[in-house]
Amino acid sequence: MQKTELRKLYKEKRKELSQSDFEERCRAIVEGILTHFDFSSVEYLHLFLPIHRQREIDTYKLIDQLKNRYPLLKIVVPKVIPNSFEMTHYLYTPTTLELNSWGIPEPLPIRQNQIAESQIQVVIVPLLIFDTQGNRVGYGKGFYDRFLQKCTNNPLKIGVCIENAVEKIDNIDPFDIRLDFCVSPNTLYDFR
Repeated sequence: MQKTELRKLYKEKRKELSQSDFEERCRAIVEGILTHFDFSSVEYLHLFLPIHRQREIDTYKLIDQLKNRYPLLKIVVPKVIPNSFEMTHYLYTPTTLELNSWGIPEPLPIRQNQIAESQIQVVIVPLLIFDTQGNRVGYGKGFYDRFLQKCTNNPLKIGVCIENAVEKIDNIDPFDIRLDFCVSPNTLYDFR
């Protein structure tokens, strides 16, 4: 299937999930990340904050678990640069968050909290659906592909998805960056 068809289909599937099923899938993904990955040697882990109206995975629960398990780990979250398809990145602190015009929680741009892309070692990547080769479909703006291209140290890219992989995404672009892993509620996919 084409990305536009997949995007529409999987947005609809998310909406149709019961709240309890959605919460259970989110819980299983958080548990899967904590079970399959060891972040003890990671200094900077990049993580998106959920857009609740889009029913994105509740990453606040993952943040809490990561902070308990890895007290030295620094969580980095994105901030969209207005009128562009670019992001900047800041250390996560719950007291410095605000909702942007799209309802996305973002960090306040406090200069001393800004983190360069080259410092980030792991990126937890949001997506709607992915295929068995590690290609992903997001919301179609290319924010994460642009961001990952700037990560000169080739961080570990871990997708999280409430669905299992589709066989193939038909229209992959040359600038699309593949995942290394993807965690779904019941499967860890390894694309390396």
